[in-house]
Amino acid sequence: MKSVPMEDSKKQYANIVVQYNLPENWENETTFSFDHLTDMVTQLHNSAYTASVKAVNRFATVRNYVIGFYIVEYEQHGSDRAKYGEKLLKRLAERVNKRGINETLLKASRAFYLNYPHIKSYLEGKSATTSHQLAPISPTTSDESPIISPMVSDEFRTAAEQLISQLSFSHIVEIMTVKEPFARFFYETECMRCCWSVKELRRQISSNLYFRAGISRKPELLLANTRINSTPALSIKDPFSFEFLDLRPEAFTETDLENALITHLQDFLLEMGKGFCFEARQKRMLIDDEYYFADLVFYNRILHCNVIVELKDDEFRHADLSQLNAYVSYFKEHEMNEGDNPPVGILLCTRKGEKMVEYALAGMDNKLFVSTYMLSLPDKQMLLDFLMREIQS
Repeated sequence: MKSVPMEDSKKQYANIVVQYNLPENWENETTFSFDHLTDMVTQLHNSAYTASVKAVNRFATVRNYVIGFYIVEYEQHGSDRAKYGEKLLKRLAERVNKRGINETLLKASRAFYLNYPHIKSYLEGKSATTSHQLAPISPTTSDESPIISPMVSDEFRTAAEQLISQLSFSHIVEIMTVKEPFARFFYETECMRCCWSVKELRRQISSNLYFRAGISRKPELLLANTRINSTPALSIKDPFSFEFLDLRPEAFTETDLENALITHLQDFLLEMGKGFCFEARQKRMLIDDEYYFADLVFYNRILHCNVIVELKDDEFRHADLSQLNAYVSYFKEHEMNEGDNPPVGILLCTRKGEKMVEYALAGMDNKLFVSTYMLSLPDKQMLLDFLMREIQS
């Protein structure tokens, strides 16, 4: 019997550990307590459950895509398609009569196929392993393309394998409410990068994160984001959307804003981004025998650093940045622990002048950011007007 090289054996073992979510060096643990035994059994159960849920989600996504394919093919070539007309999906759901297969799902499956034509090529290449229980996918023979969304460059199109393996069908349904292909790619990318739940994805879409992030004007920034290396970096939104606070823009104070953010802390953390953990409110600092107070203090577990947030109920003033810089310097000297990276400061205000911010930040060693926030979202017409101005400029 031919022996397996040591390196190949180690690689095979590592692949098995990853594939089945096994604890590292599990086979070497022979002496442990009952508590440890309980922990290991629980860990294995949770890992297996998570893996099974992901597998079910992937198969459901593929199933729904192929259902959409069959529906579109029937609409174009079905021998008796005229008999059903607009009631096709309703009659189909009634005839199939299976739990979970309803008219809403069939509509979403049809839209899924039409909006993501490149998945078909991927599945055709994987048909031996991913669709063994489905009839072969034959190419469309119609001269008319059923695609309802504009085609985009491959650079700005999420790979089919990523869509199927990293997003649930519920996520895809939410993303399909966005009509612009670049915007869909943005939400797909951010959803996978930030591990958004369906609820959080829906909120980010409704709060127009695509426009707020400035990506709509500079799509190359989005492409750069998808190619970024694994080194963590702090991404600061501008503007932030605080529509969930229900504050009236014409009458609120910094205290009102702070109280509302603490009351809606979960929403605020989601708006801040990935990895933020709340640490303190009105953090007291003693400097030259006088007490100063930082509005909000967070710790980012990914970047391993404190983030100090100062809230302002007015437009940007350079004196506010000097104050924040002093707080960040204090944290660097007195609050950093072993293994921490230098703290970061974020100043949130209602308006800012880009040049004044640029001049105020010049020469400062600390990492500081100035962002604006909105207490209410712009209406649809305002966004349309913005897009028209961008197109014409």
